[in-house]
Amino acid sequence: MIKLTFCLRRLPHLSREEFQRYWREQHAPLVAKHAKILGILRYVQTHTAHDPLNAAMQASRGGPEAYDGVAELWFESEAAMAAYSSEAAAKAGAELLEDEKKFIDLANSPLWFGEEFEVIGGAD
Repeated sequence: MIKLTFCLRRLPHLSREEFQRYWREQHAPLVAKHAKILGILRYVQTHTAHDPLNAAMQASRGGPEAYDGVAELWFESEAAMAAYSSEAAAKAGAELLEDEKKFIDLANSPLWFGEEFEVIGGAD
């Protein structure tokens, strides 16, 4: 299993609420629409909350401003991802990228592929 993690920052003209609403109500259905053709097995959005707890944690560590959210997408493997290289998959990927440009500050939103190593499980 391989996971794509995408730390999202919103475009400057959007409030966090506008950004998160668009991401949840417009972009998420688009990802769902293209999941099969792109080989996406799971897609999770984590929306950053507005609360004093976040500010306190940032201050205690001298950390930067929080991301507006994190997207996680799981794929079977790198080899399986390579198998999803059809013209239809390229078109789906292009459609997702065009939509992302409407609400994500792509230049300031890092993304990477990684492998999970579970330390504490939740199945028990």
